[in-house]
Amino acid sequence: MHSETIKNLLNMTQQELKSAFEKIYGQPADAVYFAPGRVNLIGEHTDYNGGYVFPCALSFGTYLLIRKNGGNTVRFHSLNQPNAVEVPLEKLTTRLENSWANYLIGVFAQFIKKGVKIDEGFDILIWGDVPTGAGLSSSASLEVVTAYALNDQLGTGYDRTELALMSQKAEHEFALVNCGIMDQFAAAQGKKDHAIFLNCDTLEFDLVPVKLNGIKVLISNTHSPHKLDSGAYNQRVAECKKAVEQLNKVRSIKYLAELTEEEFKKIESAITDETAKKRARHVVSEVQRTKDAVKALRAGDILQFGKLMNASHVSLRDDYEVTGPELDTMVEEAWKIDGVIGSRMTGGGFGGCTVSLVKDEAIDTFIKNVGAAYEAKIGIKPEFYIAEIGDGACRLS
Repeated sequence: MHSETIKNLLNMTQQELKSAFEKIYGQPADAVYFAPGRVNLIGEHTDYNGGYVFPCALSFGTYLLIRKNGGNTVRFHSLNQPNAVEVPLEKLTTRLENSWANYLIGVFAQFIKKGVKIDEGFDILIWGDVPTGAGLSSSASLEVVTAYALNDQLGTGYDRTELALMSQKAEHEFALVNCGIMDQFAAAQGKKDHAIFLNCDTLEFDLVPVKLNGIKVLISNTHSPHKLDSGAYNQRVAECKKAVEQLNKVRSIKYLAELTEEEFKKIESAITDETAKKRARHVVSEVQRTKDAVKALRAGDILQFGKLMNASHVSLRDDYEVTGPELDTMVEEAWKIDGVIGSRMTGGGFGGCTVSLVKDEAIDTFIKNVGAAYEAKIGIKPEFYIAEIGDGACRLS
């Protein structure tokens, strides 16, 4: 294995984190919590369109150490960020200007909006090993670990789905990204060696065993950071809404995902905006691909699963236009490698990561050849992670 190109993500132990907490706050932490990042195997940009997604939680994520401080402020410190933030209890529903702490404050705000009384401050330390800007949901991981910790500390008893919904609202209102529910749901509900087949409209889900005999899930980081909040993501959300509005002239639907490909073909001419039509075509076809991919996985047909991953990337490139040269280069180079079952962009797009299913014996070749070709064409050194499918949010100690 080319160990120099496979990043060892977990480079801080719980003990080191506890020591850091004590050094910063002068007192030991009461508890340590964790929530994972996620990778989506197939079903991209379908979640806010009421469709199906198929993510799995990763073994790396965000750690949160917490203690009640007896005061009237919440102190936020992150080992990933240069500046600490202190917020009075009465300001926990107010968004700060350009602050990393908004992800956590937004979650506090959701508890307060539900009528939960927070009458004592907390000291919080955050450290995460999800590469930021990689499209592996570092933000959802941060929101969900906060929600899980507060739920436990305050004894509020919300279930994991409710915590995911509260975390999503925090992202909408405090990070100002109109994300779907997938990322937060995967961080909350993930299960080791399973992927989550989630209906984003009803939130019904199945945990599907991921049995990849002799095959690994390989994540390739383009190191071209994706910027969801730059407006391109919210623009796609708006384009899909426009498609729904125009389709409603001929058929009443709430979401694009309600339509089969056949039904869509019959009424797509109602969408007069060509861009909106392309966006809708991607969503409708991607929902079908996701259903077919889960069926293939359950039947043990991994080759068919891989073909559907490839088709997903093509649709995201041509109809949804969220890939860009970095992701396209990474995927096209992966497709050239013997032993690659399938490869596609994953996450919001516009940079970030690809996800590939690669036979064990091809992993070294993949990392060497794809890495070299990508660097030669794009001028950036990529990074590769063999993904281990982990559990959702939990209390560690």
